[in-house]
Amino acid sequence: MAGDGEEALAAFVALHGAALSASRVPTQYWESLSRKLRGEVFDAGDYFGIMQVEEVDEEEEVDEEMEEQLKKKPNPGNGPCFKVIVTNENGLQASNPDSVFLVDHAWTYRAEHARQQLRRVPGLLHRMANLMGIHFHGEVPDEGSIEQVLQEMWKYNQTYQLSQGTAEEKVPVWYIMDEFGSRIQHSDQPSFAAAPLFYIPQQIAYTVLWPLRDLETGDEVTRDYAYGETDRLIRKCVLLPWVPTEVLDVNCFTPEPPDEHYQAILAENKEKLPVAIKPPVYAKDKVFKVFTDIQQVLNNLTHPRFVFTDNEGEADILYNFSHFKDYRKLSEERPEVMVNQFPCENLLTVKDCLASIARRAGGPDGPRWLPRTFNLQTELPQFISYFQQRERRGEDNHWICKPWNLARSLDTHITNNLNSIIRHRESSPKVVCKYIEEPVLFEREDVGLVKFDVRYVVLLRCARPLQLYSYDVFWLRFSNRAFSLDDLDDYEKHFTVMNYAPGVTLKQVHCEDFIPLFEKQYPEYPWTTVQASIFKAFAELFQVASSKPAPLGICDYPSSRAIYAIDLMLKWDTSRDGKRIMQPQILEVNFNPDCDRACQYHPTFFNDVFSTLFLDETDNCHVTRIV
Repeated sequence: MAGDGEEALAAFVALHGAALSASRVPTQYWESLSRKLRGEVFDAGDYFGIMQVEEVDEEEEVDEEMEEQLKKKPNPGNGPCFKVIVTNENGLQASNPDSVFLVDHAWTYRAEHARQQLRRVPGLLHRMANLMGIHFHGEVPDEGSIEQVLQEMWKYNQTYQLSQGTAEEKVPVWYIMDEFGSRIQHSDQPSFAAAPLFYIPQQIAYTVLWPLRDLETGDEVTRDYAYGETDRLIRKCVLLPWVPTEVLDVNCFTPEPPDEHYQAILAENKEKLPVAIKPPVYAKDKVFKVFTDIQQVLNNLTHPRFVFTDNEGEADILYNFSHFKDYRKLSEERPEVMVNQFPCENLLTVKDCLASIARRAGGPDGPRWLPRTFNLQTELPQFISYFQQRERRGEDNHWICKPWNLARSLDTHITNNLNSIIRHRESSPKVVCKYIEEPVLFEREDVGLVKFDVRYVVLLRCARPLQLYSYDVFWLRFSNRAFSLDDLDDYEKHFTVMNYAPGVTLKQVHCEDFIPLFEKQYPEYPWTTVQASIFKAFAELFQVASSKPAPLGICDYPSSRAIYAIDLMLKWDTSRDGKRIMQPQILEVNFNPDCDRACQYHPTFFNDVFSTLFLDETDNCHVTRIV
């Protein structure tokens, strides 16, 4: 039997050891944890009890400011307060290898499905309302109670992320522990630590709870809600959902990060910068051999001056789908080989970097063509200060939370709930951008006035001196429901990316048909004027992106060329002379965009792209030079 136990433990450690080590679960508990998971042993009830607290403990000093803040909380004094204490008459010894406990999860979900589940899953709303101290006595879920749970749940939410699977499967999972786990209170000197563990054999997640010191009967079970955070100001910000406070004294100005920030990004990306080379010169009639793994290029590039090769070593042009890393080797060994990427172009294509470099073009709030953006990992206090200042002034406070590096609106959330934004920081690196509360809308006959965004494909021929072109066709995406600043989790009202959502209508309008419809709806705003302001924004963005040497800017490697897709919206704004204008808002810049629609409707698309980028010939190509 002992041999079986050792085998089971070895198998358990092989599957879960890395996760347990990352969560700092002491190895002395692993064997007991393995046994409890296999046997589904939930023995916390033998050691702990939940106790209702009627009033504030005398030893907890609550100053006047804190009392005022507590009074401002929704339903002050409504919900009873609970704490968890050790009830076992022998107390609890941290050295005992059995002193590790499983906590079940009452609700596991992805944020975009929360409202739907509260409406549809029998008993879920009732249980969550009870757990959160919200009065709900009805049998049928009502929108008011659902809304309250959706607001309050950020005080109870925990999160984990699967490390493998599709992009959709890697979207963070949120969960609320059962009544026992959810009633463990915060302490800066916690008596316990807790961490989620995804138990692979059952494909289910639990929370693992273990003591940090010996406890006696009656001692409280607490954990640190800001676990691992040592900076005092950041701790104060992270704990704000439970300990309301103001950080108005923090300057919300966000300067561009120091040079070391960009050096660290370069190191993290494992990108090796090229050595200096002379710009290659090619014969006027040269036929270039292209090595590519992009099917759209293989299917659609028919220009006589380009032929495909399967041999990467003999290629004149490397047109890769994935990111190229070793520019140094390429520049030293084959400087004449052109590549469809620029070193350090992630400064444009990753959202936090885009916001950082854009600050070179604007004042304290950044340029007018980029929504006010904060990096939640490095600028949380500044963001909270800015949010609270806007709140004081009665200004709109809707924000959109986006992962740094995911596309297709995955794990993207619109909210005016500060607690939600602070907690979203825990799931994956995110930026928070001011949500465009007054977008320029488009009248859809079947729906009404909807949001739309515009995608331009731009071609970067050279970073220094800057040579930038735009493809003459742009693409449009529309929301499916009339816009209003409510129902923030209604995807078809607030988002425009419909081509990946199953069973959702995809409205398509070609740009040639869109322009007369747009000008009919907005006769004072001819599209040529709007497009001129869009191109001006593009020019400014690429000028600041290439204004500093790598890794602080895009590297001016002479053999680099690139194609990017820029997604933007238009918002109503006021010019300096008081006129109402349509201000472009750049949302993101995409590397190696999907060009399927471009090829479908414009068969010469890749011929035009290759001719512009690699032959420096734009006659008879559908491109416009921006810079």
